Amino acid sequence: MEETSLQGPVLKVNGQLTLMIPLEEGAEFAACSRGNSEVEGTCLKIAIPEWLAGMLRIDEGDIVRVSNWDGKLRIEPRESSVVQ
Repeated sequence: MEETSLQGPVLKVNGQLTLMIPLEEGAEFAACSRGNSEVEGTCLKIAIPEWLAGMLRIDEGDIVRVSNWDGKLRIEPRESSVVQ
């Protein structure tokens, strides 16, 4: 499987941090995000659990990178934050 990656904003949908990936650009993510995603219209909607958002230090409006590296869904902050 070839790696696909996209960047986009974290949205808040019904109080839940969410990624909305257009299926025309990221249909490959549907297979590696089963159980965490659902198709909504022309997008794959991926909910980000609170514990993961806390670990990644991401919130609404942040830009993240999503990839399907090694057949697994990976969400990473666009820029690493420095912990002091």
